[in-house]
Amino acid sequence: MITNKSADGASEASAGGPPVPGTDTVGDGPRTGEHAGESRESSAGAVGPTAVDPVDPDRSGVTGVARAGQGGAPVLLGQIRRILTLTVDDRAVRVPEGATILDALHSEGTAEQADTPTLCWAPNMNPINACRVCVVEVEGSRVLVPSCARKVEDAMVVRTDTEKVRHSRRMVLELLASSTDMSQASAEVQRWMTDYGVDPGRYGPPAPPAAAGERDARHAGHHHAPDGTTAATVAQPVKIDNDLYVRDYARCILCYKCVKACGTDAQFTFAITAAGRGFDARIATEFDNELTDSACVYCGNCIGVCPTGALKSVREHDLREDGEWDAESETVATTICSFCGVGCNLELHVQHGSIVNVTSPADHSVTHGHLCIKGRFGFQHVQNLPPENARSEKA
Repeated sequence: MITNKSADGASEASAGGPPVPGTDTVGDGPRTGEHAGESRESSAGAVGPTAVDPVDPDRSGVTGVARAGQGGAPVLLGQIRRILTLTVDDRAVRVPEGATILDALHSEGTAEQADTPTLCWAPNMNPINACRVCVVEVEGSRVLVPSCARKVEDAMVVRTDTEKVRHSRRMVLELLASSTDMSQASAEVQRWMTDYGVDPGRYGPPAPPAAAGERDARHAGHHHAPDGTTAATVAQPVKIDNDLYVRDYARCILCYKCVKACGTDAQFTFAITAAGRGFDARIATEFDNELTDSACVYCGNCIGVCPTGALKSVREHDLREDGEWDAESETVATTICSFCGVGCNLELHVQHGSIVNVTSPADHSVTHGHLCIKGRFGFQHVQNLPPENARSEKA
């Protein structure tokens, strides 16, 4: 832009004349070689998730220029997201765009809303949207929606405790409990079944268990009509084919969390997947091979996400079979895995002075709840227990 000059060569703005629009500046302006944008202070502050730069605390989160006297400037950490407002049970809730309804219930909901039952959801996994026990009512939606997968929308109206919602959750839990053994499910699942008045016995006595390998050999999609006198079940013998963990598929509800943990959510091994159709659907290895002949690397991450006890360590299985499992006396101690330098946090589950299981916190920045074979199963050398033969002779 060209400005008029006075006789002495100065611009009208500096010669006392009327200011020319666009030529006025605040302060002395940028120094030589400095962009104008770098010389302005932002009055609004940083926008989005921020933190102090641990390497250069004096660094500005907006311009990247260090200034004297400006310590602890924020650094932009993530994507800028709008804040959406929705109504949950007649109460306004504000959450970032992209959050799910379940995220909103956990972060901004009441204690009752945060206690929404889930089976196929986990905080360290992508939503699977399979069990449908977390459904809620959304105004304008024809059907109940899964809160774990449905994204929040602005002005959305959600109801979490209507009779329709409670009836649906009760039916899901009831049908699962009528066909699978839920006796070793987590304490939360047991409490939800009690709270929702689940009564699987009204479907009749359970059908006899299938023989070993019978369900694996069934022709996909071909079903026999039930006689109506018993409730169909997935009962079958426990599969014990290695020294680390067992597969008790009589307890499997097909939540698919083990498949995701073995696949794209954690391990990327893809040793197991869903096979079959309908009630004959099951978790299987490739070509129904034995686990020892599959791609399994025995990380045990499938155990870590199983909600019903269908997958468990051999140690836990043996203690339960012997009647020595004592969950009430269990304590948890946190330590660091010593097998390598990654720094995985371990949670040692101890009963009567003996380690029975090893897990990792789902919110740990290194493991995100997942471990390798050494971290999860390599604890025998720290037990300081007498040899097996010595214990058996003493007994």
